[in-house]
Amino acid sequence: MSMLYIVSITGCSYLSACLGVCRYPLGMSGGQIQDEDITASSQWSESTAARYGRLDFEEGDGAWCPERTVEPDSLKEFLQVDLRSLHFITLVGTQGRHAGGIGNEFAQMYKIKYSRDGSRWISWRNRQGNQVIEGNRNAYDIMLKDLEPPIIARFVRFMPVSDHSMNVCMRVELYGCEWLDGLVSYNAPAGEQMSLEGQPVHFNDSVYDGAVIHSMTEGLGQLTDGMCGLDDFTHSHVYNVWPGYDYVGWTNESFPNGYVEIMFEFDRTRNFTTMKVHCNNMFMQHIKAFRQVVCYFRSEADWEATPLSFSPVVDDVNPSARFITVSLANHMASAMKCHFYFADAWMMFSEITFQSGKCLHTHKRSPPNHRLILSSNRMVSSPIPSPGDDPTHKIDDSNTRILIGCLVAIIFILVAIIVIILWRQVWQKMLEKVRDPACSHTFYLIHKARPIVYYHVILLIYLQLFSPVPALTSTVVAVTASKAPTATFSQDGVPHYAEADVVNLQGVTGGNTYAVPALTMDLLSGKDVAVEEFPRKLLTFKEKLGEGQFGEVHLCEAEGMQEFMDEDFSFDISDNQPVLVAVKMLRADANKNARNDFLKEIKIMSRLKDPNIIRLLAVCICSDPLCMITEYMENGDLNQFLSRHEPEGQLALISNAPTVSYSNLCYMATQIASGMRYLSSLNFVHRDLATRNCLVGKNYTIKIADFGMSRNLYSGDYYRIQGRAVLPIRWMSWESILLGKFTTASDVWAFGVTLWETLTFCNEQPYSQLTDEQVIENTGEFFRDQKRQVYLPQPVLCPDSVYKIMLNCWRRNTKERPSFQDIHRALLESQA
Repeated sequence: MSMLYIVSITGCSYLSACLGVCRYPLGMSGGQIQDEDITASSQWSESTAARYGRLDFEEGDGAWCPERTVEPDSLKEFLQVDLRSLHFITLVGTQGRHAGGIGNEFAQMYKIKYSRDGSRWISWRNRQGNQVIEGNRNAYDIMLKDLEPPIIARFVRFMPVSDHSMNVCMRVELYGCEWLDGLVSYNAPAGEQMSLEGQPVHFNDSVYDGAVIHSMTEGLGQLTDGMCGLDDFTHSHVYNVWPGYDYVGWTNESFPNGYVEIMFEFDRTRNFTTMKVHCNNMFMQHIKAFRQVVCYFRSEADWEATPLSFSPVVDDVNPSARFITVSLANHMASAMKCHFYFADAWMMFSEITFQSGKCLHTHKRSPPNHRLILSSNRMVSSPIPSPGDDPTHKIDDSNTRILIGCLVAIIFILVAIIVIILWRQVWQKMLEKVRDPACSHTFYLIHKARPIVYYHVILLIYLQLFSPVPALTSTVVAVTASKAPTATFSQDGVPHYAEADVVNLQGVTGGNTYAVPALTMDLLSGKDVAVEEFPRKLLTFKEKLGEGQFGEVHLCEAEGMQEFMDEDFSFDISDNQPVLVAVKMLRADANKNARNDFLKEIKIMSRLKDPNIIRLLAVCICSDPLCMITEYMENGDLNQFLSRHEPEGQLALISNAPTVSYSNLCYMATQIASGMRYLSSLNFVHRDLATRNCLVGKNYTIKIADFGMSRNLYSGDYYRIQGRAVLPIRWMSWESILLGKFTTASDVWAFGVTLWETLTFCNEQPYSQLTDEQVIENTGEFFRDQKRQVYLPQPVLCPDSVYKIMLNCWRRNTKERPSFQDIHRALLESQA
């Protein structure tokens, strides 16, 4: 269980870590904020107007200066900045008017007011309740001050304060990043008080900026301040605060309905994929994460009638605080109302975040070409420049600038010459690689990995492009070379097929699910198609399962399907009953290449005959639209099946929920390994193995399928590369993400993740505590192999022997990963 604890700590602290990098200048000094977005209550003259209040600028008369002197206890004068959208602001900088020694005006103190809508203004207070911020001590130094707590705002006002009448001038900058959650307020019951060993412990939202009477309304606070609570709620990240400060908590004695209702309002209608709730779980003190959450959505004026329900696994073993990820299934809404049900006497939250559409989690992205402020609360002296200490400083040495400019120009000229020479040699080859949407992700993902990975990844891409022996692109690799004599071997010993030896099947959903070596393709498709034409009139369409670039997948009932079956295949239903099938349908306007690939896929699928692989039953290819008809299992996919069930135990008995035993979980996992063993024996690489692509039949029968990518239900499982390829990065091996290598060894990696999903009852995404970009960064840690990579934690139900199988699947070196035959044997032995 130690691994679970370590990963939980990492998940709890990642928001706090991100606060450390959400400190980029928002555009006062850089000019990104336009003049018309900087206004003021008044000004001395046109040359001291608001637009001159930019940090470290000397234009005009050198700063913004209000028309009147600042009087004690007067807050009439202000400099206002409109950021045009909501931002998460963690730091502010101020400076006085120096004007080359002519000016000597500055604000010794100031206050900040902010607004999210331009009408309701809120006075900022620090965590101890103080409003006044220490300003400047002279006219030229820059004073940086952390905002603790940070604010979420579009409009910010700087209001100079003085204890005596004085003239002031100000130059300012705001630091932070864009607020991508879009949350503008949450309404919740006021936090309550616990008595612990005779001492009061307060769980109120102390930084909430809305109204707090009996409940909290129209504000944001500790649940959005980016600070996750510690495992022990009596301690805090913040000094000089009371026990319980990091959490907002409630006791079930105050809620006869058994739940706490929190309502979330957003800036616009959004397409929600997940909600992450950071919960305390000190069950020894009768504190647990919620046992169920039921969410209602409002897109226009009315609330949707059907809510979304989610039940995490209640953990009575590990007391660590943790994020719980709730899938919101792409609901469109501008407001959300969630009922969080108690699992014990107390329930405590410290952070709630949302992911919607293409937006990643809040305060993760950095404005391009902006420099990060790493420290604050210090004076920065202009006469003694220290750009390494303060990135807001300019270097005034003109000779240095000229020298740097010349060196940069020479470097650019040399690079241009090298590029022209290389381009002439490899023009056609590069063009072909970049045109392939499946392989072009390698070029894009290097921008998502940490800078320390860049050199290594670029070097490997260079070797791929320019090496004399063609290396693998993301089209296909087969691990067993005995059946493919044209394979070449890489440095890690894995045989790679040259591009000319690969058959690239596009597929109706836009993804290459079964990537097949050309030799294998010839062996499989040398005969006529071994399936019959099925009468379209016997198909009854029930539901559209998904769609892709070239076609759709439908759930249908087929009458009389038994007459079209091979003699080695039988259904467990009577002849007069309709059969549930999946129908892949190619769009009539699909291009010629897509039609050819569709027919190739039919040929290949017709040869796959294994108890744990979905079978091709029949086709409709005599007229458009072209269709292939495959099995569909009555219990749907494994992800949804397990999400509706609970592990056997006391909790399931109390809730009367359907259960699945551990032995049945292992039985299903063994079947997945058996199906993959069959595919690998044919040199097939699946490339999208996950519980969403495993179908469940009677008596826990499992069959591997391939159309999970096309389903909107699982769009959050795929990472889109600039509108082109979509990749299941949370299931992909490091070499698949960074190098575009897909092999049986990478399928083994995906099997380890699939096994982890199965034993967690699919209650959360793999690496749910990490954003997509952090998942990609973690692959860089596998690449560097400096023992800093993060692994998926050991599930509660998982014995050490089975977790060891997972860890072996995730070994960095592909040669050290087990084969599917080894995995299948090990899972059988674990059940003995």
